Amino acid sequence: MRQSLIALSITLASIASITPIAVANTWQTDVIGVSQPQLTPQHWLANTKVKVTAQPLMSASQIMAFNKQLVAENEHIVDPLDFATQLTKQQLTNHIYSISAVPKSPRFYSNGVALTDKDFADYHANMNLEAIENNNQVGFGVVVKRSVLRTFPTWDRVLNSGLDNDLDRFQESGLFPGDTVAILHQSADKQWLLVRAYNYLAWVPTADIATASKATLHRFKNQDDFLLITGAKVNTAYVPDNADISELQLDMGVRLPLVEAKQVPNLLHGQNTYANYVVQLPTRGAQGELVIQPALISRSSDVNIGYLPYTQQNLIKQGFKFLGERYGWGHDYNGRDCTGFVGEIYKSFGLLMPRNSGQQGRGEYGINQRFDGADAEQVKLDAVKKMQVGDLIYIPGHVMMYLGEQDGQPYVIHDVKGLGYNKADGRFYSSALNGVSVTPLLPLRLSPQKSYLDRTYNIKRIR
Repeated sequence: MRQSLIALSITLASIASITPIAVANTWQTDVIGVSQPQLTPQHWLANTKVKVTAQPLMSASQIMAFNKQLVAENEHIVDPLDFATQLTKQQLTNHIYSISAVPKSPRFYSNGVALTDKDFADYHANMNLEAIENNNQVGFGVVVKRSVLRTFPTWDRVLNSGLDNDLDRFQESGLFPGDTVAILHQSADKQWLLVRAYNYLAWVPTADIATASKATLHRFKNQDDFLLITGAKVNTAYVPDNADISELQLDMGVRLPLVEAKQVPNLLHGQNTYANYVVQLPTRGAQGELVIQPALISRSSDVNIGYLPYTQQNLIKQGFKFLGERYGWGHDYNGRDCTGFVGEIYKSFGLLMPRNSGQQGRGEYGINQRFDGADAEQVKLDAVKKMQVGDLIYIPGHVMMYLGEQDGQPYVIHDVKGLGYNKADGRFYSSALNGVSVTPLLPLRLSPQKSYLDRTYNIKRIR
């Protein structure tokens, strides 16, 4: 649903320059068509064929208007703090089953044992349907550490028939410190909460959420002075006696309010504050309540005061900060998948995105160049030649971001699992990328007969 699980197949005849490359016997790769310099942002920033500009593509006010329209018109994006404060029994039941329905396809545990009706009955029991009343109060909270969204209230790792352990079919998405959520329900064992985040609804560990009033969360979320995490991952400073705020991981796109300068002490947690930013970090109190604590983030960290300007240059710079990160289905493996990769990049500019590739690709927001099965290949080729840096290319189950053109070939950066191509002798080579990678676009194929270009159904420009 979030990333193409079909290997990339590349026909060598389509581009003569695409060969496995060794550089001075020091670098060898089976990823054809990619040279070492292409694995740096500087290479694409200096591209003379496609000029990469530093001009803002949207102003701050335009981005705010864009997000407001997205919330109003796209069913997959909401403001959690505007969620209904009460749900009827039917409404809450519908929300639960919108994520926690028994799958139609067989599921298996990592040891190959198939899930039975009893297994799903146990998950069903922990969904705590018996506790649903005629009218159910909705609570609100904030995420205190990087967390997960799960299909069912369980940590059980469940696979499809292929038994690919990288693809936990109960793993849906991720949540990050500072994300606000509406709390709809609690599991029978009280270890899980059903929450509605801005772009997803699923089960999250109770221990990762701190509760507060809507008014408190509005104040926390909407402060004008905030620090934005612009690196792939940044950690708060080490604190010897406070695990809640010590070396807490913060991922790209996380925003935290800054402590007012006049309230910043010279010493905090035994450390001088002058070489650090001091942020308001949400933590969970003994009763699950929100406790905001000051935390230090080094000024040497990859951060920014406020959102980054939304420019082509920054799109490339942000994308390359994830280069080589392990692919993680649904934000598994402390990483992200193809839409998580794209979503976190765009969060750097304050832009919201739906969670799944189909929701993004089929969404009406932005400028869309849509295709159907009747479109000739040349129609798509003409559209590809007009792409601009940062444009998003959608095929079923996958999204890629356009980097630029070299030697007449468009290149993309994407978080991708499989790798495959036809060798010069016609044999098919199959391996894996399993990470954020730079690849050429046009030669990619789903099979010897079907190319990525054939399956491309939309090219989206966020404007």
